[in-house]
Amino acid sequence: MKKSVLKKIEFQLAAAPGSQVFVAGTFNNWDSEKTRMKDNPASGHYETVIALPPGKHEYRFVVDGDWCVDPNGAEQVSNVYGSLNSVVTVTA
Repeated sequence: MKKSVLKKIEFQLAAAPGSQVFVAGTFNNWDSEKTRMKDNPASGHYETVIALPPGKHEYRFVVDGDWCVDPNGAEQVSNVYGSLNSVVTVTA
């Protein structure tokens, strides 16, 4: 049986210093407080790295309680709430 290989995917978002920034998606059951992103003052971005299996993963950022799409994301899909989710595709 072939084992799925996880790939490290970096998520970045520009947000005001002192913000509480999280990434939520299909990879963490859309938990808006599970995956906190760290402020990187050198880049002006909040960042985190998540190991994901191959496939398409939908996600959104949560900034101070407000959900938003990835402004730099290449792909988006509609969701059941009438807004958009960003999509990251991990290749094998």
